[in-house]
Amino acid sequence: MTNKPTIVLVHGFWGGAAHWAKVISLLHAQGFDKLYAVENPLTSLADDAERTRKMVQQISGPVVLVGHSYGGKVITEMGDLPNVQALVYIAAFAPDAGESAGGISQANPPQAFANIQPDSDGYLWVAQDKFQQSFCQDMSAEEALVMAVTQKAPVGSTFGDSVTDPAWKKKPCWYQISTADRMINPENQKMMAKRMQPRKTITLDASHASLASRPQEVAELIIEAANAVSQ
Repeated sequence: MTNKPTIVLVHGFWGGAAHWAKVISLLHAQGFDKLYAVENPLTSLADDAERTRKMVQQISGPVVLVGHSYGGKVITEMGDLPNVQALVYIAAFAPDAGESAGGISQANPPQAFANIQPDSDGYLWVAQDKFQQSFCQDMSAEEALVMAVTQKAPVGSTFGDSVTDPAWKKKPCWYQISTADRMINPENQKMMAKRMQPRKTITLDASHASLASRPQEVAELIIEAANAVSQ
């Protein structure tokens, strides 16, 4: 393959673009030199979708969108742009039309739900002393500490924002399920993956932070999607 697509990585709640650090290094080592990791404000689905949309619209040529966690909801909302060739979901929300992350979570609540608390301004935080056990129990204490301290809190109302026209119904998809996820119930991940009928689903015995704890497998899935749409 001579013309590799641009890969745009979209983070989720309680993380930022730097959560993709290990995946970025692996992708670059495999010759993917057109890489972007958007930094979303996590203030509303409309805001986050528009920020990601603007980034993709600046790119000439094919794009593979990769969403982790709530980032999956973002790429579902804005991923039907003409140059988007594939969607890759990493332990991610993939709502249908009219669905929200909050609504999906109510059916099968996440194990760590009690460790998420709002502040007086309406931002939701994972308790720092419970961040590792909630978000990344398969990572070192040092890595978990950095994630806990640098977590990017979403506005609580963003959970309830609904998807309008899901891009996964129109674009080829790939999905990675984390079976030890305590932030998005694995049963919800299996449901979302099954109904989108992805080209491929992989299952990892991983925490919610699979992009950081299992970067090799995550990068391989992204590369497979990129290769599949780069003819």
